[in-house]
Amino acid sequence: YLFETDNHPYLFETDNHPYLFETDNHPSLLDLWVLKDFKKYYTVAATPEEVYLALTNPLSIALWTGGKAEMGNEPGSRFSLFDDSITGINLEFEHGKRLVQQWDFGDQEPASIVTFKLHDHKHGTSLEVKHTNIPDEAWDDISNGWDDTYMASLMDFFD
Repeated sequence: YLFETDNHPYLFETDNHPYLFETDNHPSLLDLWVLKDFKKYYTVAATPEEVYLALTNPLSIALWTGGKAEMGNEPGSRFSLFDDSITGINLEFEHGKRLVQQWDFGDQEPASIVTFKLHDHKHGTSLEVKHTNIPDEAWDDISNGWDDTYMASLMDFFD
């Protein structure tokens, strides 16, 4: 798909990856940005309520991340995890079921959105993590970080 508006970038999508590049009447691939999505399910040995509180309570977050944490509890509030390594804005809260956040990647548009969905599971909680609009240059760090740091720390907290 290719979209064009006066004095605005072209945006098109191929293989479920959006591409954005600036134009001045003629498209140029010099400013090509590739944004990727991450989605994975994790089983956490705790109830959905306990996992939700671990994701939203700043004292709990500081315990499982091992660093300073800030977390508002209203849509539009700021958050900071892992000693400011992850920052952004809380967009939606559905107590015990869902949390939606916008993660900071500078002035990137479209925004990078992380959605946590919590479901009952026979071994505790099935936690669905969906992270959209990850810049290509950050893909390896982010996708590995979900497994090796973020989720490993959270699951160790409940072991």
